[in-house]
Amino acid sequence: MAGTSTRQAARVRRHTRVRRRVAGTPERPRLAVFRSNQHIYVQVIDDAAGRTVAAASDMETDLRAATESKSDRARKVGALIAQRAKAAGVDAVVFDRGGFRYAGRVKALADAAREEGLVF
Repeated sequence: MAGTSTRQAARVRRHTRVRRRVAGTPERPRLAVFRSNQHIYVQVIDDAAGRTVAAASDMETDLRAATESKSDRARKVGALIAQRAKAAGVDAVVFDRGGFRYAGRVKALADAAREEGLVF
């Protein structure tokens, strides 16, 4: 499929544009989202130190319920990353949508993280 690689390259270009403006600091790390066709992954990254502060995905054993929709799993991942970030001492982040549109699963994850008290 020729279109797949073109779409992926376009997403990488969009992500590069976003990353020019968005960088994580120790006080306000970057909340980076990656969305595949079936799964969603999120990391809280301190770019200054080059380390991941917290991470979550719907591949974890307690979130792998097959009966839920992908948006429902994204909401759970958003709540989980907020809890893990707060446990690591992070209250505020900058949001990095990874070149994906801020809609659907990406928005559901962000909204759930905000509801759990993560500020961005």
